[in-house]
Amino acid sequence: MTGTRPIPGSASSSGHGPNPRPDSGPRSNPGYGPKPDSDSSPRTGPGFGSGSGFGNPAAPPGPRWLDPGELDAWLNLAQVLMLLPSALDRQLREDAGIPHAYYQILATLSDSPNRSMRMTELARLTGTTTTRLSHAVANLEQRGWVRRHACPTDRRGQIANLTDAGFTVLEAAAPGHVAEVRRLIFDHLNSDDVARLHAITDKIRPALTGDR
Repeated sequence: MTGTRPIPGSASSSGHGPNPRPDSGPRSNPGYGPKPDSDSSPRTGPGFGSGSGFGNPAAPPGPRWLDPGELDAWLNLAQVLMLLPSALDRQLREDAGIPHAYYQILATLSDSPNRSMRMTELARLTGTTTTRLSHAVANLEQRGWVRRHACPTDRRGQIANLTDAGFTVLEAAAPGHVAEVRRLIFDHLNSDDVARLHAITDKIRPALTGDR
């Protein structure tokens, strides 16, 4: 259909029918807020409030719905967040035989003093849980790329150390990975865009990591 675009998370993407977006005018989405030009009567249905367990958006203090500009920005960001990890993972698996999560662990350790780091800090920097990190590091240990030993100052803590073999694997995988990052992201941005991207992600990241 000319002039329509399926919206991620909408009916068209879930197999329940099209959700057209005219080329002119702002986006609207029942999961994020009522249409800007809707009448004064409250919207009902999933994502709007009435009957959905989230209250009536017409009654204060209702949800802070996304305005059209915020909605456009969010849907673009959400799509990038869904597509980018898969693309990076695919390239590394095909070219280096390792998933992106393993690459992140090796790269983070390589950039730390003595190529070593506490497991809790490594989990924080790689954006994973300590349980998932422990499982991944166990697999890396089996390959001889990482070693773990007890923390000398905390019996409950563990230190992960990148081995020479692991560093060699990282050196071999890095050129292809960096080329893919550049192809997908930085080849489309100028220096001002990069500076803005850094500033924006710097503002968002603390809310996700808990750093203030």
